Amino acid sequence: MSGAGAFRLAVRLWRPELSVAANGQATAGFTDIGVDFAQLAGLSQGEAVAAGRLSGTATHRMTLRFRADVSGGWNVTTEARSFRVLAARDREGGRRQVELMLEEEPA
Repeated sequence: MSGAGAFRLAVRLWRPELSVAANGQATAGFTDIGVDFAQLAGLSQGEAVAAGRLSGTATHRMTLRFRADVSGGWNVTTEARSFRVLAARDREGGRRQVELMLEEEPA
């Protein structure tokens, strides 16, 4: 278990939103949910070919104080990085911490 001092990284949470116009056209975007504090750990790094060149992709684990609203499809940003939430789970089953599995998005 991590103490309160472990959550030092300020992060901004973004919830996916789908808007449908009167003409039926759908637009996907994100709504800013606000700032939280987290602990971030790198899990692995790899490279893939994207648009004919190598593009680095990092996978990370982020831990936050428990919140039930975060799920796959959300985005998390720091000052210099952006991550896509792949999955979220109650870390120890006690609704104390939520663990997010992240994929870093290219800059």
